[in-house]
Amino acid sequence: MASLALGVDLGGTNARAAVVDRDSGEILAAHKEPLRTREPEAVVDTVAHAIQEAADAQGVSAASFGRLGVGVAGQCLGSSGVVLNAPNLGWRDVRFGELLERKLGTPVRVANDLSAAAWGEKAFGAARGISDVALVFVGSGVGSGLILGGKLHEGAYGVAGELGHMKVRPSRPGTAVRRCGCGMEGCLEAYTSGMNISARVREELAGGAASRVGALVGGDVGRVTASVVDQAFAEGDDYARALWEEVAELLGGAIANVVTLLNPARVILGGGVVLGCPQLAALTLAQFERQVSASARRGLSVERAFLGDDAGVIGAALLE
Repeated sequence: MASLALGVDLGGTNARAAVVDRDSGEILAAHKEPLRTREPEAVVDTVAHAIQEAADAQGVSAASFGRLGVGVAGQCLGSSGVVLNAPNLGWRDVRFGELLERKLGTPVRVANDLSAAAWGEKAFGAARGISDVALVFVGSGVGSGLILGGKLHEGAYGVAGELGHMKVRPSRPGTAVRRCGCGMEGCLEAYTSGMNISARVREELAGGAASRVGALVGGDVGRVTASVVDQAFAEGDDYARALWEEVAELLGGAIANVVTLLNPARVILGGGVVLGCPQLAALTLAQFERQVSASARRGLSVERAFLGDDAGVIGAALLE
């Protein structure tokens, strides 16, 4: 059992548990379960069931692991197990680690999901062998995980790397600023995440904006996604071009500021919006090059995430 570890990746819609080989990073058994409700106690039950299913599939007892790691899509208070703010779960100040420990009778290490993903990439992915790395994921939300000096950097109270909640639009009287799921206004995530891009496009199409996007979804605005906007951009749509230029400027600038501040050796990009929207990705990288400090850019490499959706659960299993 010393070579096996147990990890959980908890998002806003699913919980995935996996038994991981510590030596190779291979996922030996896994089980994904949808969240039927987002009430903390019910989520604990779902996570516990996913863990049991993964352990059973490997032919081991969940209790025999001694401890497990959980990556949560939210802001976590250090290693306390408290989830301070998880917009996709609707949680505020939830003592999730304590609830799960009580359910399982096993110590639990809770961390932000992108911190877990960065740790997974450090162990077996695109950050292997590199001591200073910034991982940036743009999907339904926006976030980052940081490896500094070869160690996972979570900050004094566990909330370092919340890139999506950096303010990119000042709130001024008479100026409309988009509200983020975190409850604040003007966050990067409010303008650049897949969920918020889709919501904005739906609003603007309903308000009369002319775009190829409407035809691509057959007039059903409920089918709008970032990838559809990317397709419209590729077809020369003016609306999509203006939107993508705005989004790319914000994203590219935010990543450039991370590099200028932290001077990592590598930036790792992932998430469905970045990896699934090649037109936006190219514009974002161009903006990054335009805005990053030349000194911090020296020697930097930019890579795609290697482990994909497995990074979070592998990293969670290996959390210290």
